[in-house]
Amino acid sequence: MSELATSAATTASSAAAVASRGGDDVVASRSAGRRREDRIVAASAATQRAIDRAALAARSAQPVIICGPSGSGRSTLARAVHAWSAVASGPLETLLCGAVPEPLQARELFGCAAGTYPALPEALDGAMARAAGGTLLLEGLDALAEPVRSALTRALSANAYRAEGSNQERPVRARVVATAERGDALLGVAHHEVAIAPLAERREDVLPLAAHFLSQFAAESGVEPVGFAPDARAALLEEPWPGNVAELRERVRQAVRLAGSGAVSAEALMLAARADRVPSFREAKRAFEARYVEGLLRLCDGNISQAARLAKKDRKDFYDVIRRTGVDPSLFRR
Repeated sequence: MSELATSAATTASSAAAVASRGGDDVVASRSAGRRREDRIVAASAATQRAIDRAALAARSAQPVIICGPSGSGRSTLARAVHAWSAVASGPLETLLCGAVPEPLQARELFGCAAGTYPALPEALDGAMARAAGGTLLLEGLDALAEPVRSALTRALSANAYRAEGSNQERPVRARVVATAERGDALLGVAHHEVAIAPLAERREDVLPLAAHFLSQFAAESGVEPVGFAPDARAALLEEPWPGNVAELRERVRQAVRLAGSGAVSAEALMLAARADRVPSFREAKRAFEARYVEGLLRLCDGNISQAARLAKKDRKDFYDVIRRTGVDPSLFRR
Protein backbone atom coordinates (compact mmCIF):
# COMPACT_ATOMS: atom_id res chain seq x y z
CA MET A 1 0.00 0.00 0.00
CA SER A 2 1.48 3.29 -0.99
CA GLU A 3 2.07 6.22 1.34
CA LEU A 4 -0.63 8.21 -0.47
CA ALA A 5 -3.25 5.54 0.14
CA THR A 6 -2.16 5.00 3.73
CA SER A 7 -2.25 8.67 4.71
CA ALA A 8 -5.35 9.74 2.75
CA ALA A 9 -7.47 10.32 5.83
CA THR A 10 -7.87 8.99 9.35
CA THR A 11 -11.35 7.78 8.44
CA ALA A 12 -9.87 5.11 6.16
CA SER A 13 -9.13 1.66 7.57
CA SER A 14 -5.57 0.42 7.52
CA ALA A 15 -4.48 -2.02 4.85
CA ALA A 16 -5.50 -5.63 5.48
CA ALA A 17 -4.64 -8.97 3.97
CA VAL A 18 -7.25 -10.93 2.11
CA ALA A 19 -6.43 -14.51 1.14
CA SER A 20 -8.09 -16.70 -1.43
CA ARG A 21 -8.85 -20.03 0.21
CA GLY A 22 -7.68 -22.82 -1.97
CA GLY A 23 -4.76 -20.81 -3.31
CA ASP A 24 -1.88 -18.55 -2.39
CA ASP A 25 -3.26 -15.20 -3.55
CA VAL A 26 -2.63 -12.64 -0.84
CA VAL A 27 -3.63 -9.10 -1.66
CA ALA A 28 -4.00 -5.70 -0.10
CA SER A 29 -7.52 -4.55 0.65
CA ARG A 30 -8.83 -1.25 1.87
CA SER A 31 -12.12 -0.10 3.28
CA ALA A 32 -14.17 2.30 1.15
CA GLY A 33 -16.90 2.56 3.75
CA ARG A 34 -18.58 0.68 6.56
CA ARG A 35 -20.26 -1.89 4.36
CA ARG A 36 -18.49 -5.19 3.77
CA GLU A 37 -19.04 -4.91 0.00
CA ASP A 38 -17.24 -1.55 -0.05
CA ARG A 39 -13.85 -3.13 0.58
CA ILE A 40 -11.48 -2.55 -2.33
CA VAL A 41 -9.38 -5.58 -3.27
CA ALA A 42 -6.15 -4.66 -5.00
CA ALA A 43 -3.81 -7.34 -6.32
CA SER A 44 -2.87 -5.73 -9.64
CA ALA A 45 -0.64 -2.75 -10.18
CA ALA A 46 -3.43 -1.11 -12.19
CA THR A 47 -5.86 -1.22 -9.28
CA GLN A 48 -3.21 -0.02 -6.86
CA ARG A 49 -2.53 2.98 -9.12
CA ALA A 50 -6.25 3.78 -9.13
CA ILE A 51 -6.31 3.60 -5.32
CA ASP A 52 -3.30 5.92 -5.11
CA ARG A 53 -4.95 8.47 -7.37
CA ALA A 54 -8.25 8.22 -5.51
CA ALA A 55 -6.45 8.76 -2.20
CA LEU A 56 -4.69 11.81 -3.60
CA ALA A 57 -7.97 13.16 -5.00
CA ALA A 58 -9.69 12.60 -1.63
CA ARG A 59 -7.35 15.14 -0.03
CA SER A 60 -8.53 17.85 -2.43
CA ALA A 61 -11.81 19.74 -2.58
CA GLN A 62 -11.96 19.60 -6.38
CA PRO A 63 -14.55 17.44 -8.17
CA VAL A 64 -13.47 13.90 -9.00
CA ILE A 65 -14.43 11.72 -11.95
CA ILE A 66 -13.95 7.96 -11.64
CA CYS A 67 -13.90 6.80 -15.25
CA GLY A 68 -13.96 3.30 -16.70
CA PRO A 69 -16.37 0.72 -18.09
CA SER A 70 -19.62 -0.09 -16.33
CA GLY A 71 -19.27 -2.74 -13.66
CA SER A 72 -15.53 -2.18 -13.15
CA GLY A 73 -15.84 -0.94 -9.57
CA ARG A 74 -16.27 2.78 -10.24
CA SER A 75 -18.92 3.26 -7.55
CA THR A 76 -16.84 1.54 -4.87
CA LEU A 77 -13.87 3.77 -5.64
CA ALA A 78 -16.13 6.83 -5.69
CA ARG A 79 -17.44 5.98 -2.23
CA ALA A 80 -13.84 5.55 -1.14
CA VAL A 81 -13.06 9.12 -2.13
CA HIS A 82 -15.84 10.25 0.19
CA ALA A 83 -14.75 7.92 3.01
CA TRP A 84 -11.15 9.12 2.80
CA SER A 85 -11.99 12.83 2.50
CA ALA A 86 -12.32 15.66 4.99
CA VAL A 87 -16.12 15.55 4.59
CA ALA A 88 -16.44 11.84 5.40
CA SER A 89 -18.58 12.66 8.45
CA GLY A 90 -21.06 14.46 6.20
CA PRO A 91 -23.78 12.90 4.04
CA LEU A 92 -23.12 10.84 0.93
CA GLU A 93 -25.97 11.65 -1.45
CA THR A 94 -26.16 9.47 -4.56
CA LEU A 95 -28.00 10.39 -7.76
CA LEU A 96 -28.36 7.64 -10.37
CA CYS A 97 -28.30 9.88 -13.43
CA GLY A 98 -29.35 7.18 -15.88
CA ALA A 99 -32.44 6.33 -13.81
CA VAL A 100 -33.88 9.87 -13.97
CA PRO A 101 -35.91 10.86 -17.07
CA GLU A 102 -34.25 13.73 -18.93
CA PRO A 103 -37.08 16.25 -18.27
CA LEU A 104 -36.62 15.74 -14.51
CA GLN A 105 -32.81 15.64 -14.30
CA ALA A 106 -32.37 19.35 -13.52
CA ARG A 107 -35.05 19.17 -10.84
CA GLU A 108 -33.53 16.11 -9.18
CA LEU A 109 -30.06 17.64 -9.25
CA PHE A 110 -30.74 21.28 -8.37
CA GLY A 111 -34.24 21.20 -6.87
CA CYS A 112 -37.10 23.51 -7.81
CA ALA A 113 -39.00 26.48 -6.44
CA ALA A 114 -42.57 26.17 -5.21
CA GLY A 115 -45.09 25.99 -8.05
CA THR A 116 -42.55 25.09 -10.73
CA TYR A 117 -44.26 21.73 -11.19
CA PRO A 118 -48.05 21.45 -10.79
CA ALA A 119 -47.66 18.16 -8.95
CA LEU A 120 -45.23 19.77 -6.48
CA PRO A 121 -46.83 22.80 -4.86
CA GLU A 122 -43.94 23.17 -2.41
CA ALA A 123 -40.26 23.83 -3.04
CA LEU A 124 -38.10 20.74 -3.48
CA ASP A 125 -34.47 20.36 -2.49
CA GLY A 126 -32.35 18.57 -5.08
CA ALA A 127 -29.44 16.22 -4.53
CA MET A 128 -27.01 19.16 -4.51
CA ALA A 129 -28.72 20.67 -1.46
CA ARG A 130 -29.19 17.35 0.34
CA ALA A 131 -25.45 16.64 -0.01
CA ALA A 132 -24.42 19.89 1.71
CA GLY A 133 -21.53 19.30 4.07
CA GLY A 134 -20.70 16.00 2.43
CA THR A 135 -20.37 14.42 -1.01
CA LEU A 136 -22.69 14.36 -4.00
CA LEU A 137 -22.08 11.15 -5.95
CA LEU A 138 -23.34 11.37 -9.53
CA GLU A 139 -23.41 7.81 -10.86
CA GLY A 140 -23.32 7.72 -14.65
CA LEU A 141 -22.57 11.39 -15.21
CA ASP A 142 -22.50 10.85 -18.98
CA ALA A 143 -26.22 9.95 -18.82
CA LEU A 144 -27.10 13.54 -17.94
CA ALA A 145 -28.61 15.55 -20.79
CA GLU A 146 -26.20 18.09 -22.26
CA PRO A 147 -28.08 21.17 -20.93
CA VAL A 148 -28.08 19.71 -17.41
CA ARG A 149 -24.40 18.82 -17.61
CA SER A 150 -23.64 22.36 -18.82
CA ALA A 151 -25.60 23.78 -15.89
CA LEU A 152 -23.58 21.55 -13.55
CA THR A 153 -20.35 22.78 -15.11
CA ARG A 154 -21.41 26.42 -14.60
CA ALA A 155 -22.42 25.71 -11.01
CA LEU A 156 -19.08 24.13 -10.17
CA SER A 157 -17.15 26.91 -11.91
CA ALA A 158 -19.07 29.68 -10.11
CA ASN A 159 -19.53 27.65 -6.91
CA ALA A 160 -23.21 28.56 -7.04
CA TYR A 161 -26.40 27.26 -8.64
CA ARG A 162 -30.10 28.04 -8.97
CA ALA A 163 -33.00 25.73 -8.38
CA GLU A 164 -35.45 25.47 -11.25
CA GLY A 165 -37.93 28.35 -11.24
CA SER A 166 -35.83 30.38 -8.80
CA ASN A 167 -33.69 33.51 -9.30
CA GLN A 168 -31.90 33.05 -6.00
CA GLU A 169 -28.40 31.65 -6.13
CA ARG A 170 -27.35 29.01 -3.65
CA PRO A 171 -23.73 28.20 -2.81
CA VAL A 172 -22.41 24.77 -3.70
CA ARG A 173 -21.67 23.20 -0.33
CA ALA A 174 -21.08 19.63 -1.49
CA ARG A 175 -18.02 17.86 -2.83
CA VAL A 176 -18.92 16.40 -6.24
CA VAL A 177 -17.69 12.93 -7.19
CA ALA A 178 -18.93 11.30 -10.39
CA THR A 179 -18.59 8.06 -12.31
CA ALA A 180 -18.50 8.01 -16.10
CA GLU A 181 -17.36 5.96 -19.06
CA ARG A 182 -14.82 8.62 -20.02
CA GLY A 183 -12.97 11.37 -18.21
CA ASP A 184 -14.18 14.18 -20.47
CA ALA A 185 -17.70 14.16 -19.01
CA LEU A 186 -17.00 17.36 -17.06
CA LEU A 187 -15.08 19.61 -19.44
CA GLY A 188 -14.37 23.17 -18.39
CA VAL A 189 -13.97 22.44 -14.67
CA ALA A 190 -10.71 21.70 -12.89
CA HIS A 191 -11.06 18.19 -11.50
CA HIS A 192 -9.25 15.02 -10.61
CA GLU A 193 -9.58 12.02 -12.91
CA VAL A 194 -9.15 8.46 -11.68
CA ALA A 195 -9.22 5.72 -14.33
CA ILE A 196 -10.08 2.14 -13.50
CA ALA A 197 -9.32 -0.55 -16.08
CA PRO A 198 -11.70 -3.31 -17.16
CA LEU A 199 -11.26 -6.57 -15.29
CA ALA A 200 -9.88 -8.28 -18.41
CA GLU A 201 -6.85 -5.96 -18.18
CA ARG A 202 -6.12 -6.73 -14.52
CA ARG A 203 -6.27 -10.50 -14.31
CA GLU A 204 -4.37 -10.50 -11.02
CA ASP A 205 -7.52 -9.16 -9.36
CA VAL A 206 -9.83 -11.97 -10.51
CA LEU A 207 -9.06 -14.68 -7.94
CA PRO A 208 -8.69 -12.32 -4.95
CA LEU A 209 -11.98 -10.63 -5.86
CA ALA A 210 -13.66 -14.00 -6.26
CA ALA A 211 -12.36 -15.03 -2.81
CA HIS A 212 -13.65 -11.78 -1.33
CA PHE A 213 -17.10 -12.30 -2.83
CA LEU A 214 -17.10 -15.97 -1.75
CA SER A 215 -16.45 -14.97 1.85
CA GLN A 216 -19.14 -12.28 1.68
CA PHE A 217 -21.89 -14.43 0.21
CA ALA A 218 -21.01 -17.51 2.26
CA ALA A 219 -21.42 -15.42 5.42
CA GLU A 220 -24.77 -14.12 4.17
CA SER A 221 -25.90 -17.68 3.39
CA GLY A 222 -24.71 -19.03 6.74
CA VAL A 223 -22.26 -21.53 5.24
CA GLU A 224 -18.55 -22.01 5.84
CA PRO A 225 -16.65 -21.05 2.68
CA VAL A 226 -14.37 -23.86 1.53
CA GLY A 227 -12.88 -22.09 -1.46
CA PHE A 228 -12.66 -22.76 -5.18
CA ALA A 229 -11.73 -26.11 -6.67
CA PRO A 230 -8.68 -26.02 -8.97
CA ASP A 231 -10.87 -26.30 -12.07
CA ALA A 232 -12.97 -23.39 -10.82
CA ARG A 233 -9.89 -21.21 -10.35
CA ALA A 234 -8.79 -22.02 -13.89
CA ALA A 235 -12.27 -21.25 -15.21
CA LEU A 236 -12.32 -17.90 -13.42
CA LEU A 237 -9.03 -16.89 -15.03
CA GLU A 238 -10.14 -18.02 -18.49
CA GLU A 239 -13.34 -15.96 -18.51
CA PRO A 240 -13.27 -12.66 -20.48
CA TRP A 241 -15.62 -10.99 -17.94
CA PRO A 242 -17.33 -8.51 -20.28
CA GLY A 243 -19.46 -7.41 -17.33
CA ASN A 244 -16.32 -6.74 -15.27
CA VAL A 245 -16.37 -6.95 -11.46
CA ALA A 246 -20.17 -6.75 -11.34
CA GLU A 247 -20.45 -9.90 -13.45
CA LEU A 248 -17.85 -11.74 -11.37
CA ARG A 249 -19.66 -10.78 -8.17
CA GLU A 250 -23.02 -12.06 -9.43
CA ARG A 251 -21.47 -15.27 -10.78
CA VAL A 252 -19.88 -16.05 -7.41
CA ARG A 253 -23.10 -15.21 -5.59
CA GLN A 254 -25.05 -17.72 -7.65
CA ALA A 255 -22.27 -20.32 -7.48
CA VAL A 256 -22.26 -20.17 -3.66
CA ARG A 257 -25.97 -21.01 -3.69
CA LEU A 258 -25.29 -24.00 -5.94
CA ALA A 259 -22.23 -25.24 -4.05
CA GLY A 260 -23.67 -24.91 -0.54
CA SER A 261 -21.06 -25.85 2.06
CA GLY A 262 -18.71 -27.49 -0.43
CA ALA A 263 -15.96 -26.07 -2.60
CA VAL A 264 -17.15 -24.08 -5.62
CA SER A 265 -16.54 -26.10 -8.78
CA ALA A 266 -16.15 -25.04 -12.38
CA GLU A 267 -19.55 -26.60 -13.07
CA ALA A 268 -21.18 -24.44 -10.39
CA LEU A 269 -19.64 -21.33 -11.95
CA MET A 270 -20.80 -22.44 -15.39
CA LEU A 271 -24.39 -23.01 -14.25
CA ALA A 272 -24.31 -19.69 -12.40
CA ALA A 273 -23.88 -17.82 -15.68
CA ARG A 274 -26.79 -15.85 -17.06
CA ALA A 275 -29.36 -18.03 -18.78
CA ASP A 276 -28.38 -16.75 -22.23
CA ARG A 277 -24.74 -17.64 -21.56
CA VAL A 278 -25.15 -21.12 -20.06
CA PRO A 279 -23.45 -23.51 -22.50
CA SER A 280 -25.28 -26.41 -24.07
CA PHE A 281 -24.74 -29.93 -22.71
CA ARG A 282 -22.43 -30.67 -25.65
CA GLU A 283 -20.36 -27.53 -25.01
CA ALA A 284 -20.15 -28.33 -21.31
CA LYS A 285 -19.02 -31.89 -22.09
CA ARG A 286 -16.27 -30.58 -24.40
CA ALA A 287 -15.14 -28.11 -21.74
CA PHE A 288 -14.93 -30.92 -19.18
CA GLU A 289 -12.99 -33.11 -21.62
CA ALA A 290 -10.49 -30.32 -22.24
CA ARG A 291 -9.90 -29.77 -18.50
CA TYR A 292 -9.63 -33.52 -17.91
CA VAL A 293 -7.11 -34.01 -20.73
CA GLU A 294 -5.04 -31.02 -19.62
CA GLY A 295 -4.94 -32.35 -16.05
CA LEU A 296 -3.80 -35.80 -17.15
CA LEU A 297 -1.15 -34.46 -19.52
CA ARG A 298 0.17 -32.14 -16.86
CA LEU A 299 0.34 -35.05 -14.42
CA CYS A 300 2.16 -37.20 -17.00
CA ASP A 301 4.46 -34.44 -18.30
CA GLY A 302 2.84 -34.65 -21.74
CA ASN A 303 3.29 -38.43 -22.12
CA ILE A 304 0.22 -39.50 -24.11
CA SER A 305 0.63 -43.25 -23.50
CA GLN A 306 0.89 -42.82 -19.75
CA ALA A 307 -2.09 -40.42 -19.72
CA ALA A 308 -4.15 -42.92 -21.75
CA ARG A 309 -3.36 -45.69 -19.24
CA LEU A 310 -4.49 -43.49 -16.34
CA ALA A 311 -7.68 -42.68 -18.23
CA LYS A 312 -8.17 -46.42 -18.92
CA LYS A 313 -8.52 -45.72 -22.62
CA ASP A 314 -6.82 -47.09 -25.70
CA ARG A 315 -3.97 -44.81 -26.79
CA LYS A 316 -5.58 -44.22 -30.20
CA ASP A 317 -8.96 -43.38 -28.62
CA PHE A 318 -7.29 -41.05 -26.14
CA TYR A 319 -5.41 -39.33 -28.97
CA ASP A 320 -8.77 -38.76 -30.70
CA VAL A 321 -10.01 -37.03 -27.54
CA ILE A 322 -6.89 -34.85 -27.52
CA ARG A 323 -7.50 -33.82 -31.14
CA ARG A 324 -11.17 -33.12 -30.42
CA THR A 325 -10.36 -30.85 -27.49
CA GLY A 326 -7.52 -29.06 -29.26
CA VAL A 327 -5.12 -29.54 -26.34
CA ASP A 328 -1.42 -29.49 -27.32
CA PRO A 329 0.53 -32.22 -25.40
CA SER A 330 3.85 -30.53 -26.14
CA LEU A 331 2.91 -27.70 -23.77
CA PHE A 332 3.14 -30.12 -20.85
CA ARG A 333 6.43 -31.84 -21.69
CA ARG A 334 9.41 -31.02 -19.55
